Amino acid sequence: MTVKKLSIFLVVAALAVVLVVRLWGRSTDESAVARETSGKSMLVEISQATVGAINESIQAVGTLQAIASITIRPEIPGIIRKIHFSDGQLVDRMAPLVELDQEELQAQASQAVAQERLAQLTYERLKRLSAQQTTIVPAQQVDEARLALQAAAANSVLFSTRLKKTMIKSPFAGTVGLRRVSVGDYVQPGQDLVNLEDLQTLHVDFKVPEVWLSRLSINQAVGVTTDAFPGLTFQGTVTAIDPRVDSVNRTVALRAVVPNPEGRLRPGLFATVSVMLGQDVRAVLIPEEAVFVQRDRPMVYRVQDGTARLAELVTGAHERGMVQVKEGLSAGDHVVRTGTHKLHDGMTVVAK
Repeated sequence: MTVKKLSIFLVVAALAVVLVVRLWGRSTDESAVARETSGKSMLVEISQATVGAINESIQAVGTLQAIASITIRPEIPGIIRKIHFSDGQLVDRMAPLVELDQEELQAQASQAVAQERLAQLTYERLKRLSAQQTTIVPAQQVDEARLALQAAAANSVLFSTRLKKTMIKSPFAGTVGLRRVSVGDYVQPGQDLVNLEDLQTLHVDFKVPEVWLSRLSINQAVGVTTDAFPGLTFQGTVTAIDPRVDSVNRTVALRAVVPNPEGRLRPGLFATVSVMLGQDVRAVLIPEEAVFVQRDRPMVYRVQDGTARLAELVTGAHERGMVQVKEGLSAGDHVVRTGTHKLHDGMTVVAK
């Protein structure tokens, strides 16, 4: 081995020894700190689990929809001569909305009425002559006149009905949206003109897990909240429960009706629905801030003989800053309310 290689080897070995000594010292220091922290008492705020009443509910999400919602479309082609509404206007049932040009259909309807009158006169004349027996009138001719009268009457009704369709009316009272046409536009049958929504009552469809099926019923109260109106809860009732359970998602679909007399809620809003299941008057309650999540499960630190012990919970309803504990705690147990992020299982704690 040359002198140069020997020098490099000695330098590397020296650096390795220094690194090992430093890491060993750091590990020893951390162990000492851990032991010191473990033996140190932590000042925490402690609360007692109490017994009280809480409303039990389950939450789901859905989208608000109008009970009556349509898009107004013409049944016949034509040129728009008049629009009888303004965007966003509240309209009554059978109120005129859009009027199409009537001149051509009016002329056709008048012609059909005249043809019907002529056919009626012809048929009545032939019947009278046949009854007087002064002139021989073939029965076939009388039948043809009768059928011509029926055809003329049907044609008159047809053009009269088409004439009525030039005036497009609102089928129910509601609020019109933004019109998509203007005066002078030529429209085709089925073309979108404007949407019409009944905002007085909305409904929301949502799904809940099948395990709650036995506690669901018609006319059950629900509370509906939206991001559009934070802090406001709109009351409604369950009106229908789907008779079939979704075998894939294991959920059951429900529909609730939400009165909306002031028109605040709008179709299409995302909503959170709380279904009221009843009230538990003997619920074990602890403050919400005492509960934290670890390994995707709700946990608390239960204080026993001055020591914080990690405990897993099964929680229920949340209300007024309190959470219902179904399993994991009993009434009278003490839990750490704040400062849980500084604790570990088995740590000594002292109440503030």
